[in-house]
Amino acid sequence: MRGRHADAYSMYKRGTRDYINAYDKEQGSVRSLNGVSKEIGNPSWKRSFLYILVASLASLLYGYHLGVINETLQSISNDLHFNGNTMAEGLVVSICLGGGFLGSTFSGLIVDRVGFRRAFQLCALPMIIGSSMSATAKNLWGMLLGRLFVGTGMGLGPTLAALYVTEVSPAYVRGTYGSFTQIATSLGLMSSLLIGFPAKGTEGWWRICFWVSAVPAALLALFMQFSPESPHWLFKKGRAADAEAAFEKLLGGPYVKGAMAELLKSERGGEAETVKLSELLFGHHRKVVFIGSTLFALQQLSGINAVFFFSSTVFKSAGVSSQSANICVGIANFLGSFAALLLMDKLGRKVLLIGSFSGMVVAMGLQAASASSLVSSSNEVYLSVGGMLLFVLAFSVGAGPVPSLLLSEMFPGRIRAKAMSVCLASHWVVNFFVGLLFLRLLEQIGPLVLNAIFATFCLLAVIFVKRNVLETKGKSLQEIEMTLLPPE
Repeated sequence: MRGRHADAYSMYKRGTRDYINAYDKEQGSVRSLNGVSKEIGNPSWKRSFLYILVASLASLLYGYHLGVINETLQSISNDLHFNGNTMAEGLVVSICLGGGFLGSTFSGLIVDRVGFRRAFQLCALPMIIGSSMSATAKNLWGMLLGRLFVGTGMGLGPTLAALYVTEVSPAYVRGTYGSFTQIATSLGLMSSLLIGFPAKGTEGWWRICFWVSAVPAALLALFMQFSPESPHWLFKKGRAADAEAAFEKLLGGPYVKGAMAELLKSERGGEAETVKLSELLFGHHRKVVFIGSTLFALQQLSGINAVFFFSSTVFKSAGVSSQSANICVGIANFLGSFAALLLMDKLGRKVLLIGSFSGMVVAMGLQAASASSLVSSSNEVYLSVGGMLLFVLAFSVGAGPVPSLLLSEMFPGRIRAKAMSVCLASHWVVNFFVGLLFLRLLEQIGPLVLNAIFATFCLLAVIFVKRNVLETKGKSLQEIEMTLLPPE
């Protein structure tokens, strides 16, 4: 059977469609574009579940390294002798963004060249090296170099996880599985905070915090060795027999022929050709790349990272310790991510995005109101805290998990990896400037105007999603490519 599909792929590359028609007749039943035979129902979600968990380790590491500095920075600055140097402290926190930009920019090229399994292992490698360098750093430069290495892995991780989950999941649970990456990110954040709590009172504990992160990175590299490659990537590389074997492992034997037939129908040829940047920015798919880049930019311009950064200060003014503040924010993030898991395949991606950004408008409005003269000083802090928690909750329901999944679904297979890397590069760039300018703007224009600006961007996101985003719930990747995107 594998040999027959390999021959079919060769016929396809020569431009013939005769095999497709013969293949459909052979089935003896009509298969929908969701890749599901009407007689046998949906494939079991259990077959791909463990592989989704393995891929989600990349998102857990992303969240962990975002938060590991939160509780440990003071101890690190004391031990490495740069305490009080705000520039050095800022670099330790933000240098990951530079590494993340590099990792994200080259993620598409890496995936297209070596496939997902090896790309995940390449993602884990700089995280292991960077964590070890950070844990053993003797000075500021050693710490910065370690954080830069970690950042490259952080840039690779979100792209790889989103694409892999999209390409190996059955269509009817793809949204649910896509939410796993956001849950893993929130668990990583909470884990880093919990593990980091003893850092201020225990000498050298911050080094343990970095050593701990090397464990899930090593597990990611190990377990990916036993995970299936994306059948879509295998098919693009002319390895139709291997793609069939991967489908059998992910979906089960009865679904292999239908899944392969869909690939044969939807792929348009020229898969091995190099996708140029100019083609993504100015070619046939420029509109969907623009939608993806804008969606990620609006995600960051909503002020989510500024909220995470400023949360401890707001809670402290209410008499709540930074540890309790971080726990509250982490719980809100996790609850929202869990709600997204339950709702993604029921309500759809577009509905969640609109509801999420709308909730963020309300939450940021509460934050802005708390800074106005209309609110009494006794209620100001509580309104601000409530608005902050509502903002995090609303973000994690839709604006956090949906963009990566939605765009990896909408991009055609030929450009999927590189288009995602371009869009996520815009995420890292905007993230960097928001982090760089937030405190300066807060000082210059005050919280009322700044929060109003963030609320305006959230409102613009609602309008943008309504006008430009297509619903992909329940559709196979082939159906999305064939029906939602115009042919060339």
